Amino acid sequence: MMFQYKCLNPISPCGTSLFTEEYKQVEELQKADAVLVRSAAMHDMQDVPNLLAVARAGAGVNNIPIADYSEKGIVVFNTPGANANGVKELVIASLLLAARDITGGIKWCQDNKDDENIAKSGEKAKKAFAGTEIKGKKLGIIGLGAIGVLVANAANRLGMDVYGCDPYLSVEHALNMSRDVTMVKTNEELYEMCDYLTVHVPLLDSTKGMFNKEAFDKMKDGVVLLNFSRDTLVNEDDIKVALESGKVAKYVVDFPNPTTVKLPNTTVTPHLGASTQESEDNCAKMAVSEIRDFMENGNIKNSVNYPNCDAGVCQTAGRITIAHKNVPNMLSQFTTLFSKDGVNIENMVNKSRGNFAYTILDICSDSTDEVVKELEALDGVIRVRVIK
Repeated sequence: MMFQYKCLNPISPCGTSLFTEEYKQVEELQKADAVLVRSAAMHDMQDVPNLLAVARAGAGVNNIPIADYSEKGIVVFNTPGANANGVKELVIASLLLAARDITGGIKWCQDNKDDENIAKSGEKAKKAFAGTEIKGKKLGIIGLGAIGVLVANAANRLGMDVYGCDPYLSVEHALNMSRDVTMVKTNEELYEMCDYLTVHVPLLDSTKGMFNKEAFDKMKDGVVLLNFSRDTLVNEDDIKVALESGKVAKYVVDFPNPTTVKLPNTTVTPHLGASTQESEDNCAKMAVSEIRDFMENGNIKNSVNYPNCDAGVCQTAGRITIAHKNVPNMLSQFTTLFSKDGVNIENMVNKSRGNFAYTILDICSDSTDEVVKELEALDGVIRVRVIK
């Protein structure tokens, strides 16, 4: 079976080289079975008759029309953790840049490069760039996923007192986190005691604008806020007031826009979080691995709109996968249909996520076009694929 894929952005060859000769790259989106994407906006890409899967080589998926694709049975993947170390290193660098006016000192040297006595002048000028040390300061981390845990461990090793808040902390991430990190139950507890705050949560309706006047009022005077998640987590009108008053001493944000680049006491970088060769390579390799496992085996891992569902490699005569609505009586309809046609189901895996569900059926004989059509005709079925 031949699969066709399209890259909407440049994707590291470390990833695309993992495609076998069964995969062919195409330019026409309408012909693609799978898409690899980084930052390209896909919301207007609705004419995708053959599209089965989208893999975002990165974490955020706000450039992909998740709701629309879910209704079409298109599985959307991301690559959580693949770029975590790159983001962590930039967060740590930004902590130091916020504590010490390093950029100010660099600019002074550039502005005075023609001064023959620059060494002596520098000794007089350096007091303008004096800062503080991060050792012993309190760092609050909101969101302890792959990135948040790495930041927590690194900051702890640098001598900071690290506090974290994440009501959805996974067992895996908890086990990887230093025991010296103190967990609190609410963000408000972090606001009240921390000198530095860094946020690592996805952009959702519940998190949009979470840093607003109400939140700033609860923070320590002179707090430093670092935002390497999404710019719209912060109410920009409210942080402008907080920066002007000194409530927030500095704001470091990795998302330039017409507002952030004009904010006082703000360091803005052009979305550099995962802009390392290693991150791009890791994201590409993970994205291609997810696409291949889905296309070849029907398995889902790291999807943002459908449940993770893994039946391994098919060991029976046939395999069918079904994307469907998460409603009662679906499984009984599937089994009844196969029973009527005299087909034995040797293995079945069913998982659900919100309004959608996914079922893998390993059967003892080859599937027929008639069976597929009967499945597709069932109310609630979105897409049927014959894997084998």
